[in-house]
Amino acid sequence: MQYIRIHSLDNVAVALVDLAQGTPISVDSQTVTLRQDVARGHKFALRDIAMSENVIKYGLPIGHTLTDVAAGEHIHAHNTRTNLSDVDAYRYQPDFQTSPSQPADREVQIYRRASGDVGVRNELWILPTVGCVNGIARQIQKRFLQESDDAEGTDGVFLFSHTYGCSQLGDDHINTRTMLQNMVRHPNAGAVLVIGLGCENNQVDVFRDTLGEFDPERVHFMVCQHQDDEVEAGVEHLHQLYSVMRHDRRVPGKLSELKFGLECGGSDGLSGITANPHAGTIFRLCDRQRRYHGTDGGAGNVRR
Repeated sequence: MQYIRIHSLDNVAVALVDLAQGTPISVDSQTVTLRQDVARGHKFALRDIAMSENVIKYGLPIGHTLTDVAAGEHIHAHNTRTNLSDVDAYRYQPDFQTSPSQPADREVQIYRRASGDVGVRNELWILPTVGCVNGIARQIQKRFLQESDDAEGTDGVFLFSHTYGCSQLGDDHINTRTMLQNMVRHPNAGAVLVIGLGCENNQVDVFRDTLGEFDPERVHFMVCQHQDDEVEAGVEHLHQLYSVMRHDRRVPGKLSELKFGLECGGSDGLSGITANPHAGTIFRLCDRQRRYHGTDGGAGNVRR
């Protein structure tokens, strides 16, 4: 398959591979010959498009042409512009649809945490409070995996390294701390080791005191400057955490209990053809389950 026309109303198609000038494209019993090379992910016209006429993709206008565009011509920023103005006002006008029947709440296998949240994996996490301990945390992770036979019986041991936590002030500092604290409470983490250096702004003591309720058997804290051998101490913490969470088992749960986070992975010309529709289908399915079965959920933006 060399190209895709996403919607029957589209007057453009998207190249799925690099296409050379002169390549014949058959659409709706007609043949269009490419007038230029068209790179993978880029658009080309399926028919003649007059100047200022809308470019239709996904069945909707995505912009308009700046010049007359011939069938087979490459369509990109050089000959199209957005239909958006400099300032646009948006209003929330939901048009709710009632499903004709109540969907069955599908059974899924989950890890049910003490907080009431549910996860789909049972992982052991290492969270540095500051980027300065990334190297130490990596050594701790590597040694523990060697000693524990790759943490057999879990879904993995993961280090979430970052470059923040040192010399951060105000909202910048608070946002870093809040994000890491939310990760401590993530239901896919069966246990968490929080590692600090000792001199950073994102202090472990304050981090722990503002974390809220947590299970001390599943969440450990370590300050490297308080240890004679921080690697040895960190590995011991992981062994203790591992001994608790390795016995967790999946139990039957409901699809409506799951929460999904959506993230733009770096949109390109193929994003709206592959990952985004798949994510949208999953979200719509789960959203229907939540509406009928009472589980709150959030939405994320998925770009085309």
